[in-house]
Amino acid sequence: MKKLLLAIAVLFIAAACTQNKPSQATENKETSAQTEAADSIDPQTRKANMEEVQAYLKECGTFFIATVDGDQPRVRPFGVSEIIDGRLYIMTGKVKDVYKQMAKNGKFEICALKPSGSEWMRLSGVLVNDDTLAVKEEFLNRNESLKSMYKADDNNMAVLYITNATARFCSFSEPERKVNF
Repeated sequence: MKKLLLAIAVLFIAAACTQNKPSQATENKETSAQTEAADSIDPQTRKANMEEVQAYLKECGTFFIATVDGDQPRVRPFGVSEIIDGRLYIMTGKVKDVYKQMAKNGKFEICALKPSGSEWMRLSGVLVNDDTLAVKEEFLNRNESLKSMYKADDNNMAVLYITNATARFCSFSEPERKVNF
């Protein structure tokens, strides 16, 4: 049942990416509003919001990220995220299509469903690549299982941090709650 609910949520996200595409002016206004909302948050609140999102992702285990490939939405499962030096990161390989899509258009949306199947979070923002060796090493140290696939200096490992983030916490029984960082 949980997998079915997650699949439905992912399909809704994908459909939203292709229907009623806003004009460039609307997109710029939305991004500007997200940036202003994130910039107006005091550092302690920003940190608390980021930690809440990170804890949610960890509890969910697997989360799904939507990217854009031309005019086609693409959705994939991810399973790792880390807060390093005050930034929330995800990780992938530079040879993968998902990385190429993120590099071309950093806008994304994540959908994470809690094990209960009745609560989920949608996280949107912009992904920024960070080639800092120390960040890659720390990411691998926290995720030992990735060391068999990636090396910090292999020119393939990509760590990307989230900016202009808006997280929407949703459930079937409570009103939506939104945080920014």
